[in-house]
Amino acid sequence: MRKYLIAIGMLAILTASCSSSPTSTDSTVLTSDSTDGPVTLTLLAHESFTPTPGIFDAFTAATGIAVEVVQGGDAGELVTKAVLTSGNPEGDVLWGVDNTLLSRALEADVFSAYETPNTASMDVALLHDIPGHEVTPVDSGDVCINYDIAWFKSRNIAPPLTLDALTNKQYANLLVVPSALSSSPGLAFLMATIAEFGTDGWQSYWKSLRDNGVMVVDGWTQAYNTEFSGASGKGDRPIVVSYSSSPPAEVIFADPPIDAVPTAVASLTCFEQIEYAGILRGTKHEAEAKLLIDYLTDLAFQNDLPLTQFVFPVNNGAVLPEAFTKYALRPENPLRLEADVIATNRTAWLDEWSAIVLK
Repeated sequence: MRKYLIAIGMLAILTASCSSSPTSTDSTVLTSDSTDGPVTLTLLAHESFTPTPGIFDAFTAATGIAVEVVQGGDAGELVTKAVLTSGNPEGDVLWGVDNTLLSRALEADVFSAYETPNTASMDVALLHDIPGHEVTPVDSGDVCINYDIAWFKSRNIAPPLTLDALTNKQYANLLVVPSALSSSPGLAFLMATIAEFGTDGWQSYWKSLRDNGVMVVDGWTQAYNTEFSGASGKGDRPIVVSYSSSPPAEVIFADPPIDAVPTAVASLTCFEQIEYAGILRGTKHEAEAKLLIDYLTDLAFQNDLPLTQFVFPVNNGAVLPEAFTKYALRPENPLRLEADVIATNRTAWLDEWSAIVLK
């Protein structure tokens, strides 16, 4: 998860991952065979990509390859642009396509397949949707309903713990969600409702949400940091679509420090989200891009993820900081949809959702 830019400099506990030599799995060798002089790779990423400053220094020191990060809107916007420029990309590697958007990118032949040796250190389930290794898993998490604990406690109202509860009148005009059209967590939330209520039932559910005053905004940043009452934006909506790992971020970056987490997650509302990175088809630096994929899935980078992106690393050798595990929720049975089901129905579902919610 993603965003807390002003606090990144506070992450001194992670600076060891940016040492002068990269930590690598036995199977990963960081060397470049380029003979055309220094190479700078362009890594395209969504606006919430916030690794520790200097995280690529070790990669550059080991390979001679520089990395320039170019951020461009939410993941939905990022994938849209990648689809439009397929085969003639604006960068070399893309970070941020997730399992709800993956089929769209694959249909447009956005990526060049590559299997990093680091897949040997990942759970097989993470590779289920990419048998051709078109992209590589880089992190995972869950999109869930988050709520403002103090808001509900002060009014002696029980918070909503299920998706169905959100349609109750006591929660009218309290929920804010990012748009399924432009936001990856927004799309994941739509998929959660389809997984929960079925392909014939989710439409009536969204009609009920609409009638109950759901607010739809363009992206996660506006929903969480501006409209949500439990975050720094201090909005007036105490229920928001965010991540299962949002609560630890509220504690870690609180100023002044706080002892108790101010937000909570409704675990029965969570939808599993896997994020991928991939080599953009048409890059002039494919060999170097493969090395970057190796680095993004290696321990030096993976250990940086929990307290900068607020996601779970995919490399099983990565260590989760106590500050993260103390507050982050990992649902036992998150909602899921198969990639081929999403691929077949995504466009029609989005058209239906737009007609219901945005009319």
